[in-house]
Amino acid sequence: MTDIANDTRMRSVAKGVVWRVLATMTTIALVYIAFGKLGRATAVGAAEVVVKLLLYYGHERIWNTIGWGRTTALPDMDTTAVSNTTVIPNTTTID
Repeated sequence: MTDIANDTRMRSVAKGVVWRVLATMTTIALVYIAFGKLGRATAVGAAEVVVKLLLYYGHERIWNTIGWGRTTALPDMDTTAVSNTTVIPNTTTID
């Protein structure tokens, strides 16, 4: 059995917030360029940030249940267990 490294809910939220700030600034700029009205651009940006943040969070949580494309997490090293272990260096060379 392999362990799958999962993102925490807070990590998913943080990633979503950072992405939404960048994406919303882009949307506001594009709406302003298209219509020349800052009020309209800000209103569209405000609506967009709420809707898309919720969609992104759901998207992240769904993908977090799928193991495809993930690598296994390395277990935390316990120093007491390591002290009783002999490490043999790998001397194999690839030419």
